[in-house]
Amino acid sequence: MLLYIHIPFCESKCPYCAFGSVTNAQALTGGYFDALLTDIKFQIDKFKISKFSSVFIGGGTPSAVSAKFYKKIFAEISPFCNDKTEITSEANPNSTNLRWLKDMRNLGVNRISFGAQSFFDDKLELLGRAHNCTQIYKAVQNAKNAGFRNINIDLIYATKLDNKKRLAQEVLALKNLGVTHASAYSLTLEENTPFERKFELRNDSAALAKFMMKQIENIGLKQYEVSNFGKPCKHNLGYWQGKEYIGAGAYSVGFMRSARYYAQKDLAGYIASPTHREIEVLNDDELRMEHVFLGARSCVGIDERRLTPQQRQRAEILRRSRKLKFERGRYFVKNFLLADEIALFING
Repeated sequence: MLLYIHIPFCESKCPYCAFGSVTNAQALTGGYFDALLTDIKFQIDKFKISKFSSVFIGGGTPSAVSAKFYKKIFAEISPFCNDKTEITSEANPNSTNLRWLKDMRNLGVNRISFGAQSFFDDKLELLGRAHNCTQIYKAVQNAKNAGFRNINIDLIYATKLDNKKRLAQEVLALKNLGVTHASAYSLTLEENTPFERKFELRNDSAALAKFMMKQIENIGLKQYEVSNFGKPCKHNLGYWQGKEYIGAGAYSVGFMRSARYYAQKDLAGYIASPTHREIEVLNDDELRMEHVFLGARSCVGIDERRLTPQQRQRAEILRRSRKLKFERGRYFVKNFLLADEIALFING
């Protein structure tokens, strides 16, 4: 069982970000964590949870909140974790200091994920980030000093400032930092964000994306999903494998018993009623289509037994054209950049 905990607080809102978050709401922090604790307790009891294989604290910006607020959360979930449980927290370089990292490490966090996005200050400014390049190096060093050995760096590419030379320098910085994992995301112009329809900000080049992926693999971080490289994140792998997970917190989504559970997308509403959920029940066709999409874009692959005869025929067409390989009863996409197109073709 996986547990996702959403922390919606941010110091500032990045113009490309469509995730649920709020700024200037520090006064609500205490009430929010009380509601979060109620939410987690309720779901552990409702779904009769015995163990969490992974916990992921995302946002928002988890590092924008003092570690003291997390103590009661960890007091609740620790009995359901063991020394093999991967516990990740996201963090921003500007809001992460050595004290916070040590406190979170002592609570049980054993994997840290920094939203670096770039090692170029002009690109950080373009993306509306609140930190600079120097702060990234400092944050990673502090994480190592705090005892973290499993460290991720998020990067964004496909901006108008990117070219092969600059992306090679971004990857060289990754290598010099000696992190265990990297996530590289193509800039997306999300709806209802300041970047929506600002096509001039993108350099949408398949050749550049392929170059970026190859460069990251060349420093020893093996690609295992379209955007992820290095030591696999157990939590993300669980999503791609179709495992059940609890989502706790405002804006969160859970997946249990073939249904999605949507928490409130309103902070005050969530604090008032943290256990309320909108429920979407998925039928067999929807679950099968989701399996194809998730399996196509990752090392998980597509289970032949989950496919209809028509889907299997289409998968065989792709295998014969060498876009898929077939091993141990599963189809694997050979070029992750084609994953979505391949999934659409298989699903018909």
